[in-house]
Amino acid sequence: MSKRMLSVLMVALFSVLLAGCTEVNQDITADSEGFWNEYVIYPLSQFITATSDLVGGYGLGIIVVTIIIRIIILPLMIKQTKSAKAMQEIQPKIKEIQEKYKSKDAQTQQKLQQETMALFQQNGVNPLAGCFPILVQMPIIIGLYQAIMRTGEIKNHTFLWFDLGSPDIILSVLAGVFTFFQQKLMMSGAAMENPQMKMMLWLMPIMVIVFGITLPSALALYWVVGSIFMIVQTLVINGMPKKNENTVAK
Repeated sequence: MSKRMLSVLMVALFSVLLAGCTEVNQDITADSEGFWNEYVIYPLSQFITATSDLVGGYGLGIIVVTIIIRIIILPLMIKQTKSAKAMQEIQPKIKEIQEKYKSKDAQTQQKLQQETMALFQQNGVNPLAGCFPILVQMPIIIGLYQAIMRTGEIKNHTFLWFDLGSPDIILSVLAGVFTFFQQKLMMSGAAMENPQMKMMLWLMPIMVIVFGITLPSALALYWVVGSIFMIVQTLVINGMPKKNENTVAK
């Protein structure tokens, strides 16, 4: 994964965390003002409530809504995952080119860029293709996150062994474990050699656990379901035949 992609992911992560802090103590209602509240969070909150009434509980409602939202944004997720996978596969060749053109003079750097772009074109890889899907899907994911956090009625219900309105250590640990496996599946051997990626592999699950044990377990349930969905999605995508497999192998 490139530094640019890593930066985008870091921005996305902190956007989610900051979004959870915005108006966190204010329940979302029909009277909530602002474009974000009126057209994103409140409709999602109503969707969660209606689905929960239909399936017989807020725990099941959160699971069903999370899966529905993930299915809706699935095409974007597939595109993002495939793009990241393609970039990981050509990382050894990119490193070879970078070793070949170590000099920092303008002419050498120009040749470095030309050969890198040629490598991208040869393998049908767009280095920016993985960024756009992230930018599109993040408002939806953040909106669902806030809708769960700010739907007051959720706090008064239980699911399985835990109270949806209170933190649960077991569920938080499960969220962190599934996040770890989700990330590990999405990283190739080449990516795992990157110290930054190794750090992220452990940092994100730890952050999920820390936030999970301080926030309502309804959010941890959302993280668990979302991570499981991503694990299944990644396994399916990794099992798909690659159109440019022969090209990359050359």
